[in-house]
Amino acid sequence: MEHISVLLNESIDMLQIKEDGIYVDCTLGRGGHSSEILKRLTSGHLYAFDCDQNAIDESAPRLQAIGDNFTLIHSPFENLKSELAKRGVTLVDGIFMDLGVSSPQFDDGQRGFSYRSNARLDMRMDQSQELDAYAVVNTYDKEDLIRILKRYGEEPFAVKIANKICSVREKAPIETTFELVDVIKSALPAAVLRKKGHPAKQTFQAIRIEVNHELEQLETVLQDGLTLLKPHGIMAVITFHSLEDRIVKEIFKEVAVAKKVNKRLPQVGTENLEYQLVNRKPVLASSEELENNNRAHSAKLRGIEKKGRFICKEVLD
Repeated sequence: MEHISVLLNESIDMLQIKEDGIYVDCTLGRGGHSSEILKRLTSGHLYAFDCDQNAIDESAPRLQAIGDNFTLIHSPFENLKSELAKRGVTLVDGIFMDLGVSSPQFDDGQRGFSYRSNARLDMRMDQSQELDAYAVVNTYDKEDLIRILKRYGEEPFAVKIANKICSVREKAPIETTFELVDVIKSALPAAVLRKKGHPAKQTFQAIRIEVNHELEQLETVLQDGLTLLKPHGIMAVITFHSLEDRIVKEIFKEVAVAKKVNKRLPQVGTENLEYQLVNRKPVLASSEELENNNRAHSAKLRGIEKKGRFICKEVLD
């Protein structure tokens, strides 16, 4: 299956890779970004995470062809800090994340991520976990379904869709992706079905995020990742939808942007920020990349850098 890494050059440039540095790819996937990081390391080391064992198995040969100074870790990236600590790593020079579902996961119809392929409702990135899309669709109560459709899918017809799911599953379980698509379509007004775009997109996104706890994991890995950066270390993150991007933007802003103050009031001291934004506006895909990779359309790249150590002038005096 062909996999084209999104914003590849822009991500690698942003990380400012040092040949002796320690780098982490939190989202190995099929190894596109990891390969480019590894190519730039000599005495450095790459640690790459993925909760999908298939991704690790398929990426290993690609990385081995480049070098042996890497470690693949089969674990959700929310375990970033603890898994690195097990390996004696407490500080790193760079952290990279390419969020969301990888192309091969979407393209493999049997994984149940896509509303365009018929398969059992699954959507698990980690095939060893118990919770799957079938359980969410068939066992969550109506209020929980409404909550995840609104929060994770930003679905305006969340109540109608949740009501229809509960009504249909009373007669028989909703077992496949196409069955769920039919249920969603039957809940929506005809005018909505005539609009451009697939009517199941937001619901499928919401269920996938719930199954994989994507947003909770993202908040954890961002907070922990910032504490792992060495001075001048950089974290680069690619997001693909507004929910992810909002979390990244807000967490970066919290530690790297000074709070607004009322200039008419007297100020006591100045705010000392430990981090700085690499870019205030997200990096977007070029027109050339958009022509070659449709999945790059919603991609946004943001970066943050831990400032170097400094000694206050007052101390020097």
